[in-house]
Amino acid sequence: MNGNLVILAGGISSRMKRTGAANIDSKLAQDADVKAKSMIGVGSGYRPFLDYLLYEVREAGYRDIVIVVGEGDHSIREYYGEADSGNAFHGLSISYAIQWIPQGRSKPLGTADALLQGLKARRDWEGKKFTVCNSDNLYTRRALRLILESPSECSMIDYDRAALEFEPERIEQFAVIATDARGAVVDILEKPSAGEIERLRDRRGRVGVSMNIFGFAYDRILPFLDAVPLHPVRQEKEIPLAVKMMISAFPEILTAIPLAEHVPDLTNRSDIVRVQEYLQREYPSFTWT
Repeated sequence: MNGNLVILAGGISSRMKRTGAANIDSKLAQDADVKAKSMIGVGSGYRPFLDYLLYEVREAGYRDIVIVVGEGDHSIREYYGEADSGNAFHGLSISYAIQWIPQGRSKPLGTADALLQGLKARRDWEGKKFTVCNSDNLYTRRALRLILESPSECSMIDYDRAALEFEPERIEQFAVIATDARGAVVDILEKPSAGEIERLRDRRGRVGVSMNIFGFAYDRILPFLDAVPLHPVRQEKEIPLAVKMMISAFPEILTAIPLAEHVPDLTNRSDIVRVQEYLQREYPSFTWT
């Protein structure tokens, strides 16, 4: 097992910044306006959201962490260490990769580009496996450990749609995972229709969705991150399309790991209060030990 992890935090948090007013105090509103989403102080004593994810990461067995940051964001470095690499943080070694905004664009090139920049910054991971996840989702140590301990060359968590505690219209936007009889991923359908969802429901009535946590072999995914085209509508290079290219070239390489649990999400300003309540309930006296 290689305890290597890439956390994607290089987006410009446009949905968080453009959503309307929410019932939050002025300090949190300011965080939402100027910081990376993962650095909003939703925890006790304004502890940033990312602290909770990193705690779960450490408890799952990861040690070497790359955080992909945006070119204009300094909030993450100010908190976790200013050095490009080797920042010691409660048993973790944190390094950074920058996702630059190309000339002529107003935002970065998307998640596949973010991961590509992270891997380019860690050429020493060649020949090894790593995990990648979002910075604005709070994955449990169980989910993170399942990826870490998977014997498969590539894997992803296949979340039970019914276990997610979001409003139905939000859940309907999540990408649905199609698998074969042996549990290999054969497709990832973004924004599926109701008919596609019913077609993919398994014999137990279960629908699996992606919450963007994957385990990859470095050398297997890298060329597809480099080659993936821009999405025709969003004009971004996205990990799901790179994954689809990979499984088209190498069928049965990606294993789906079924899991039924909620994944707190900090995408919109309206998520802040809900996440605060979750953290108060699940981490009533959180301290780093």
